[in-house]
Amino acid sequence: MMLINEEELVSSKRGKWSTAGIPHKGWVCIDIEDLGEPVIECEMCESQKIRFVHYMKHPEYQNGDGLLQVGCICAGHMEGDLSASHAREASMKSRASKRKRWTSRAWKISSNGNPFINADGYRTTIYRRADGWAWTVADHLTVSHARRNFKTRDEAKLAAFDHMTKLLS
Repeated sequence: MMLINEEELVSSKRGKWSTAGIPHKGWVCIDIEDLGEPVIECEMCESQKIRFVHYMKHPEYQNGDGLLQVGCICAGHMEGDLSASHAREASMKSRASKRKRWTSRAWKISSNGNPFINADGYRTTIYRRADGWAWTVADHLTVSHARRNFKTRDEAKLAAFDHMTKLLS
Protein backbone atom coordinates (compact mmCIF):
# COMPACT_ATOMS: atom_id res chain seq x y z
CA MET A 1 0.00 0.00 0.00
CA MET A 2 1.41 3.38 -1.01
CA LEU A 3 1.21 6.20 1.54
CA ILE A 4 0.03 9.55 0.23
CA ASN A 5 1.13 12.67 2.06
CA GLU A 6 -0.98 15.75 2.59
CA GLU A 7 0.92 17.77 -0.05
CA GLU A 8 -0.04 15.18 -2.69
CA LEU A 9 -3.67 15.30 -1.52
CA VAL A 10 -3.72 19.08 -2.06
CA SER A 11 -2.12 18.87 -5.52
CA SER A 12 -4.43 16.02 -6.57
CA LYS A 13 -7.43 18.15 -5.48
CA ARG A 14 -8.85 15.61 -3.04
CA GLY A 15 -11.87 16.44 -0.89
CA LYS A 16 -12.94 20.08 -0.76
CA TRP A 17 -9.99 21.10 -2.96
CA SER A 18 -12.16 19.95 -5.88
CA THR A 19 -15.50 21.25 -4.57
CA ALA A 20 -16.96 24.24 -6.39
CA GLY A 21 -17.91 27.12 -4.11
CA ILE A 22 -15.31 26.31 -1.43
CA PRO A 23 -12.68 29.08 -1.29
CA HIS A 24 -9.13 27.78 -1.73
CA LYS A 25 -7.26 30.95 -0.74
CA GLY A 26 -7.76 33.80 1.72
CA TRP A 27 -8.36 31.68 4.84
CA VAL A 28 -7.14 32.77 8.28
CA CYS A 29 -6.02 30.44 11.05
CA ILE A 30 -7.84 31.47 14.23
CA ASP A 31 -6.57 28.71 16.52
CA ILE A 32 -4.54 25.50 16.65
CA GLU A 33 -5.06 22.51 18.92
CA ASP A 34 -3.10 19.38 19.80
CA LEU A 35 -5.42 16.35 20.01
CA GLY A 36 -2.62 14.16 21.40
CA GLU A 37 -2.71 11.75 18.47
CA PRO A 38 -4.08 11.69 14.90
CA VAL A 39 -7.79 11.16 15.51
CA ILE A 40 -9.74 13.34 13.07
CA GLU A 41 -9.69 13.68 9.33
CA CYS A 42 -8.65 16.95 7.67
CA GLU A 43 -11.88 18.63 6.55
CA MET A 44 -10.24 20.16 3.46
CA CYS A 45 -8.51 17.19 1.78
CA GLU A 46 -10.86 14.76 3.55
CA SER A 47 -8.14 12.11 3.50
CA GLN A 48 -5.40 12.84 6.04
CA LYS A 49 -5.69 11.92 9.73
CA ILE A 50 -4.45 14.85 11.82
CA ARG A 51 -3.27 15.41 15.38
CA PHE A 52 -2.55 19.15 15.20
CA VAL A 53 -5.76 20.88 14.11
CA HIS A 54 -5.56 24.29 12.44
CA TYR A 55 -8.96 26.01 12.73
CA MET A 56 -9.42 27.97 9.51
CA LYS A 57 -12.00 30.70 8.82
CA HIS A 58 -12.97 32.43 5.58
CA PRO A 59 -15.56 35.23 5.18
CA GLU A 60 -17.19 33.45 2.22
CA TYR A 61 -17.45 30.06 3.93
CA GLN A 62 -20.64 29.88 5.99
CA ASN A 63 -21.21 26.17 6.72
CA GLY A 64 -21.97 25.39 10.38
CA ASP A 65 -19.68 27.49 12.56
CA GLY A 66 -17.81 28.76 9.49
CA LEU A 67 -14.65 26.87 10.41
CA LEU A 68 -12.73 24.02 8.84
CA GLN A 69 -10.48 21.78 10.93
CA VAL A 70 -7.46 21.04 8.76
CA GLY A 71 -3.91 19.74 8.82
CA CYS A 72 -0.71 21.74 8.45
CA ILE A 73 -0.24 21.49 4.68
CA CYS A 74 -3.87 22.24 3.82
CA ALA A 75 -3.78 25.19 6.26
CA GLY A 76 -0.66 26.56 4.60
CA HIS A 77 -2.18 26.37 1.13
CA MET A 78 -5.49 27.82 2.33
CA GLU A 79 -3.83 30.88 3.87
CA GLY A 80 -1.16 31.11 1.17
CA ASP A 81 1.69 30.78 3.67
CA LEU A 82 3.12 27.30 4.22
CA SER A 83 5.88 28.66 6.47
CA ALA A 84 3.29 30.17 8.86
CA SER A 85 1.40 26.88 9.21
CA HIS A 86 4.67 24.96 9.71
CA ALA A 87 5.77 27.49 12.37
CA ARG A 88 2.43 27.16 14.22
CA GLU A 89 2.67 23.39 14.17
CA ALA A 90 6.33 23.39 15.23
CA SER A 91 5.39 25.60 18.17
CA MET A 92 2.60 23.19 19.15
CA LYS A 93 4.96 20.20 18.87
CA SER A 94 7.48 21.98 21.06
CA ARG A 95 4.77 22.79 23.60
CA ALA A 96 3.56 19.17 23.59
CA SER A 97 7.10 17.95 24.21
CA LYS A 98 7.62 20.47 27.01
CA ARG A 99 4.25 19.55 28.57
CA LYS A 100 5.20 15.86 28.51
CA ARG A 101 8.34 16.63 30.57
CA TRP A 102 6.69 19.27 32.82
CA THR A 103 5.70 17.05 35.77
CA SER A 104 9.11 15.35 35.95
CA ARG A 105 11.18 18.55 35.90
CA ALA A 106 13.16 19.50 38.99
CA TRP A 107 10.54 21.21 41.17
CA LYS A 108 11.83 22.93 44.29
CA ILE A 109 10.05 22.97 47.65
CA SER A 110 8.97 26.31 49.13
CA SER A 111 9.35 27.25 52.80
CA ASN A 112 5.66 26.24 53.15
CA GLY A 113 6.43 22.78 51.78
CA ASN A 114 4.81 23.35 48.36
CA PRO A 115 6.38 22.31 45.04
CA PHE A 116 7.25 25.27 42.80
CA ILE A 117 9.15 25.97 39.61
CA ASN A 118 10.32 29.13 37.86
CA ALA A 119 9.89 28.87 34.09
CA ASP A 120 9.13 31.19 31.16
CA GLY A 121 8.96 34.24 33.44
CA TYR A 122 6.40 32.68 35.79
CA ARG A 123 6.56 31.06 39.20
CA THR A 124 4.21 28.08 39.36
CA THR A 125 3.31 26.73 42.79
CA ILE A 126 1.30 23.58 43.53
CA TYR A 127 -0.43 23.16 46.88
CA ARG A 128 -3.01 21.10 48.78
CA ARG A 129 -6.48 22.59 48.94
CA ALA A 130 -9.66 21.01 50.33
CA ASP A 131 -10.16 17.68 48.56
CA GLY A 132 -7.22 17.91 46.16
CA TRP A 133 -4.50 20.00 44.63
CA ALA A 134 -4.47 23.51 43.17
CA TRP A 135 -1.99 25.87 41.52
CA THR A 136 -0.89 29.49 41.46
CA VAL A 137 0.89 31.01 38.46
CA ALA A 138 2.50 34.41 39.05
CA ASP A 139 4.81 36.85 37.33
CA HIS A 140 5.97 40.24 38.60
CA LEU A 141 2.59 41.86 37.75
CA THR A 142 -0.18 39.27 38.04
CA VAL A 143 -1.20 36.23 40.04
CA SER A 144 -3.63 33.57 38.77
CA HIS A 145 -5.19 30.86 40.93
CA ALA A 146 -6.82 27.56 39.99
CA ARG A 147 -10.59 27.80 40.05
CA ARG A 148 -11.03 24.14 40.84
CA ASN A 149 -9.27 21.33 42.65
CA PHE A 150 -7.40 18.51 40.92
CA LYS A 151 -7.24 14.90 42.08
CA THR A 152 -3.46 14.62 41.89
CA ARG A 153 -0.44 16.87 42.16
CA ASP A 154 0.51 16.03 38.55
CA GLU A 155 -2.95 17.01 37.26
CA ALA A 156 -2.55 20.36 39.00
CA LYS A 157 0.94 20.78 37.50
CA LEU A 158 -0.37 20.11 33.98
CA ALA A 159 -3.33 22.45 34.45
CA ALA A 160 -0.93 25.17 35.63
CA PHE A 161 1.26 24.52 32.57
CA ASP A 162 -1.77 24.89 30.29
CA HIS A 163 -2.74 28.14 32.01
CA MET A 164 0.82 29.49 31.74
CA THR A 165 0.88 28.59 28.04
CA LYS A 166 -2.32 30.61 27.48
CA LEU A 167 -0.74 33.57 29.26
CA LEU A 168 2.29 33.33 26.97
CA SER A 169 0.25 33.26 23.75
